[in-house]
Amino acid sequence: MEGAVVARCGRKRTRNRKARKCKSFALRHCRPVRDMAAVGQRLVACMLNISEARGRDVVAQVAHAAIACRGGQWREGTTVLNVFSDEEYNRSVITIVARIDVIALALALTSRVDGTSAFFFGSADVPRNRGLAQRRREMGWFKKVVDMSTIHPDVGPSPQRRYGLTGVGASPYVMNCNVTIDTQDLAVGRKVAAALRESGEAGLPGIQVLALPHEGAVEIACNVKSIPCSSSWAGTVPWPAFSISGRAYHHVPARLITARVAQLAGTHGVAVRGTALVGFTPRECRVLAEWALTLGIGEFWTKQHQLYM
Repeated sequence: MEGAVVARCGRKRTRNRKARKCKSFALRHCRPVRDMAAVGQRLVACMLNISEARGRDVVAQVAHAAIACRGGQWREGTTVLNVFSDEEYNRSVITIVARIDVIALALALTSRVDGTSAFFFGSADVPRNRGLAQRRREMGWFKKVVDMSTIHPDVGPSPQRRYGLTGVGASPYVMNCNVTIDTQDLAVGRKVAAALRESGEAGLPGIQVLALPHEGAVEIACNVKSIPCSSSWAGTVPWPAFSISGRAYHHVPARLITARVAQLAGTHGVAVRGTALVGFTPRECRVLAEWALTLGIGEFWTKQHQLYM
């Protein structure tokens, strides 16, 4: 599968969850179109996170602006596949897919919006290709008090607190998989998260984890990175896989994440409530994006239930 690339632009990682809806009908009936092969190779998905969920009109306006030209018309080659809002966290995740050059995107952003500045990561960080976490550390992203004068963006003026600093880049698809465990004890959740993340004692490759209180329980919120295929990790059951420019990638499946969380939480006498994905798997994202772009649907998220549910 070509074109499973994710771009991330924003100030914070997602803390949202989504009760995952069945997409089996869509994946059976919305097949990739053959003459879309060239399009698929250039598709970029952006999971845009915004600190708003309770004002639904505001969220809808942001989603529309993501695919609109200055005059308000639909920008050809773009679509919003999904909008998920979590009112408890007051955050929304907007899944945007487009044919775009991420470096050109950063240049356009800083030239059109006064005061904005950006740094590059992933494939946009030429030639070093540094990851988002590394770039954030270099920028002082995780410090409680940041000295803005020490930050040197790749594009735009010296950053100002009013406008912040935007990370722009592209990497193999990152999926969000959240497992809820039946406890309010955040300490237990943190122990599970520490063991689950890639560097942990029971860690899974490509997994970044936080434990967060949510709706009277604890959510094990995972970023699931796609990594180069390696037989040393996948075991006897193949993991979901795709390719970008001829290079093969795969990712830990949600079932394995759920099983590992259940095992780790079980040692503390805690059960799993359920698992949810925010947005799509790489395959779902690509198939639905190609279908939406073939049909010329910009606001796919407003029509998806009419089309395939």
